[in-house]
Amino acid sequence: MGGASIWHWIVVGLLIVLMFGRGKISDMMGDVAKGIKAFKKGMSEEDTAAAATPAQPSEPVRSLDNQSTATTTTSTTSDHKVG
Repeated sequence: MGGASIWHWIVVGLLIVLMFGRGKISDMMGDVAKGIKAFKKGMSEEDTAAAATPAQPSEPVRSLDNQSTATTTTSTTSDHKVG
């Protein structure tokens, strides 16, 4: 009742080959490789598209010299006695 030895892994590998067959396993590995290649291609296309169009800030950046003074509106409250 210890850890899995090399013989345990060999038996498990043989059972998997017997259950799925060599053809299905190689097909699955080929599909995994195609998926990885497609993922890498998509990531590189995204990087080139991002590099081609520089990001525009949503609001223009203003320096302290260019900022206009904002006018503030204060509301006055008057006390009205109802009665």
